[in-house]
Amino acid sequence: MHITAHIITIGDEILYGQILDTNAQWMSQQLDSIGVKVTQRLTIGDIKEEILNTLKYSEDRADIILITGGLGPTEDDLTKPILAEYFGVEMKMDEQALADVTAMFKRFKFELTPVNRLQANLPSNCTMIPNSLGTAPGMWFDENNTVFVSMPGVPFEMKELMSSFIIPKLKEQFDLPVIYHKVVKTIGIGESWLADKIKPWTDALPKHIGLAFLPSLREVKLRLTTSGNNVELLQSETDIQIEKLKNYAGKYIYGYNKDSIESVVGSLLVTKNETISTAESCTGGYLAHMLTSVPGSSIYFKGSIIAYANEVKTEQLGVNQNTLDMHGAVSEQTVIEMAESVRTKFNTTYGIATSGIAGPDGGTKEKPVGTVWIAIATPTGTQTKLLSLAKDRMLNIKASSKSALALAWQIFKQLSYEGFHSK
Repeated sequence: MHITAHIITIGDEILYGQILDTNAQWMSQQLDSIGVKVTQRLTIGDIKEEILNTLKYSEDRADIILITGGLGPTEDDLTKPILAEYFGVEMKMDEQALADVTAMFKRFKFELTPVNRLQANLPSNCTMIPNSLGTAPGMWFDENNTVFVSMPGVPFEMKELMSSFIIPKLKEQFDLPVIYHKVVKTIGIGESWLADKIKPWTDALPKHIGLAFLPSLREVKLRLTTSGNNVELLQSETDIQIEKLKNYAGKYIYGYNKDSIESVVGSLLVTKNETISTAESCTGGYLAHMLTSVPGSSIYFKGSIIAYANEVKTEQLGVNQNTLDMHGAVSEQTVIEMAESVRTKFNTTYGIATSGIAGPDGGTKEKPVGTVWIAIATPTGTQTKLLSLAKDRMLNIKASSKSALALAWQIFKQLSYEGFHSK
């Protein structure tokens, strides 16, 4: 039986879209890592009735309720008095909390105002959680067989309270199972096609192993989830199923968990002591950015030429003017010359080139927005691929770059890497 949790975020600024709620995502990850299943995340405004109703709603459905926001010293910060009202208790000055906030103001040579003093005024039934990074302490309540925890909304303060006090106390108080996930990352196939291809495997998957399809830009992740008390057994069972999955989709699987296509491509290059360079038009350096985002990429990535204008293509990469006149900048012939030239110029094992119409303007009937050519020059020849993407400029830049790396990964396997997967 799972221990369940709700995460409640309080603040009009979240609802207005003025601030991104990264707290809830981080807390979900931390709870998952200790075997607590988050069943709902709720965002509400600074309205007393909404807060009270949400507290009751969550108490009826969860074992643990984590709350962030509304703990400041001003009148619009309502969480503390509302919690006192919800539990039917009085507010009381907590001497330790007062000593902590007084010491903090003294350390920074600020005057402790009456308003700031109120930070130590807490519901009388809570356990005060010291906040070494801010003035608002956290609060822990054990009421009605439910744990309520209220924390500041400031991310670094919340994370410190979670790490130093809340997670250890939850592990001590609850008998928690292990929730084990493994993510299989695929590229080069769409979600519906992948689902059809692996259906026999999906149908035979044991009932206690859950499967989720997680599509993202140009790739699909498969998340397998199971739970129990023996993590080694869970890992073994999951790995057995992944080996079976390879019989249906092995050629699309490039990595697992935190692997990225750029890190896997980098690992392949390091393994064979090979190098790469890029010549970019429509991607404007984004492909080089992806490659260099991997620590240690200087071992294999030598450089890039952003040949956005045609004169740069001809002057810096030596693309033939006749090629541009006859076929245009967005053509298979042009990207072949770009890729082969950058490979020669930087003396690398491989050269990747991109040229396309990122949009939102510039398309024609023959070459609409989203038309992109990719080429990869190798020691044994040059391979190309034509993409037909969307009308969103940034989406096309990112999709083109990821597709170029996916093509590189596929070519590397064809050349000599069959069977390689990053673990």
